[in-house]
Amino acid sequence: MRADVEKKQPIDQALVRDYLIAAHGNFEEVQKLIEQEPDLVHAVMNWGGDDWESGLGAAAHTGNRDIAEYLLEKGARMDIFTAAMLGELEIVKALLKWYPSWDELKGPHGILLLRHAAVGGAQSAPVLEYLQSIKLEVV
Repeated sequence: MRADVEKKQPIDQALVRDYLIAAHGNFEEVQKLIEQEPDLVHAVMNWGGDDWESGLGAAAHTGNRDIAEYLLEKGARMDIFTAAMLGELEIVKALLKWYPSWDELKGPHGILLLRHAAVGGAQSAPVLEYLQSIKLEVV
């Protein structure tokens, strides 16, 4: 760590929890919390076991495009689940080479990649169709 950079204290877990709950569908609350604590955009929580979730992950598995796009604009890190929900087919294709067992790949709460593509609606239909087509090839 650079000596001239002040180390920040960890974000209060209650605030992280409030942010993650809001990221499931309360856009105004997400905006308010990010304005209050901008570093929340990178916050994650382990809900138990291997159930890790970020605000972006919450927005992605619930199909909340507005929240996901807002968090990406604020610097959240794109992942394959968010790309699937947003309909970003080229990103999904590029990342799939790293996941040969992609049909078993689970996001927050154990939600599969196909489900993320399905909740994205019409804009993610090409991703859903692509994933379904390559799943059939594997079977």
